[in-house]
Amino acid sequence: MEDKKDSLKIALVQSLLHWENPAVNRQMFSDKFEQITEQVDLIVLPEMFSTGFTMSPSNIRKEEGSITMRWMQEMASIKNCAIVGSIVFEEDGSYYNRLFFVKPEGNFESYDKRHTFTLAGENEKYSAGTERLIVEYKGFSICPLICYDLRFPVWSRNTQNFDMLLYTANWPGKRIAAWDALLKARAIENMVYCIGVNRIGTDSLGHQYPGHSSIYDPLGELQAFTKEEEIKIVKVEKSKVDKIKNKLRFLDDRDEFSLLD
Repeated sequence: MEDKKDSLKIALVQSLLHWENPAVNRQMFSDKFEQITEQVDLIVLPEMFSTGFTMSPSNIRKEEGSITMRWMQEMASIKNCAIVGSIVFEEDGSYYNRLFFVKPEGNFESYDKRHTFTLAGENEKYSAGTERLIVEYKGFSICPLICYDLRFPVWSRNTQNFDMLLYTANWPGKRIAAWDALLKARAIENMVYCIGVNRIGTDSLGHQYPGHSSIYDPLGELQAFTKEEEIKIVKVEKSKVDKIKNKLRFLDDRDEFSLLD
């Protein structure tokens, strides 16, 4: 049984990515993890951290998904913390933008990106997920989502009394104002911590990514922000979420709804 805590120390790993090269990316992140010398509870990586946001998943060997997932398990054990990020994953002849939340003992849960990015043709290459994931970890209820999901408040809506929304992303500079605004909005409307981890650098298609990885508290106050290639370590407190929810009780007045598909 996991120890419950009032706080989580979270490492936001904002990094460039090597295009369609899982082995090089795994080694790069292994090296970055060595820079984390203090004990953290959770490491958050960008979307498709082992390949970049490729729309050519057939360029990636089928075995790479399982190899990267096992690497996450190994790193979670070495660092004695959970690791979360999404990768290209092939299963039963279909490709998924699949997020893994791997715990220190090696157990994991997964989420397939619900809203595939039609502007880039992601919907034509990757199968969309249908189920939301809520992870229970050290006393926190965490809802991990992926990039484009951020634009859809119904899918992010706090109907299960979670404490944290977490978005792993490859969000381009052309629309970075929307990223900043929507992360803050998701925190406020759901009364949770909202965490977004983006990549930096330019990919092989010429898309530029400015970072802006950040954490907002349940009132929309900015707790952390970076534009640099760096690892940002921030502590969040569950008692802060509980205090704000219990005092303001805005979620008691939320609209009831059901998703039909």
